[in-house]
Amino acid sequence: MQLGNTRTGYGLVAQSLHWIVAGLVVYQFVLAQRAEAASLFQQLGILGRHKSIGLTIFALAALRLAWNLASSRPDPPEHEPRYRLILARATHAVLYALIFLLPVSGWIMSAAANTPVSYFGWFTLPNPVSPRQEWVEPLQAVHGALFATLTAIVIIHSAAALYHHFVLKDDVLRHMLPGLRRRKS
Repeated sequence: MQLGNTRTGYGLVAQSLHWIVAGLVVYQFVLAQRAEAASLFQQLGILGRHKSIGLTIFALAALRLAWNLASSRPDPPEHEPRYRLILARATHAVLYALIFLLPVSGWIMSAAANTPVSYFGWFTLPNPVSPRQEWVEPLQAVHGALFATLTAIVIIHSAAALYHHFVLKDDVLRHMLPGLRRRKS
């Protein structure tokens, strides 16, 4: 498999970044659910990991965005209607926006709660805002709403990929799956 993208598929770099970020987003959900059910002491460790993973997602998404801007993209299917191309671009833009906004909202929420954001204990981010306890609950609601929106967009994104694969029988999903050959025309 090649590293870079081509007109017929994404390369190893784009595919790896896509699936690593996707897996980490799922892991974030698991960590958040575990934190809600944990004791206060356990929550500190779980939320510390949650924050570090959030920063990792932010960095990988920035790397992926830079890679995508510098690389070619696979051609869309020949007879793809313009409205679906526009919807696909809009969906990807919203996915990127949410993937960047979630860590930022979590960082601001942590600062408002006066709980530092440390990256796996290696370094601590400066607080972007002064502690403001009255902001914590609204920021938790924003963070939760952003994640709920991300979940909805991921479901739409996944359903569209499956629709292309099983109904339209084109190569859209195969572009992002490592090791799958294109269908014969």
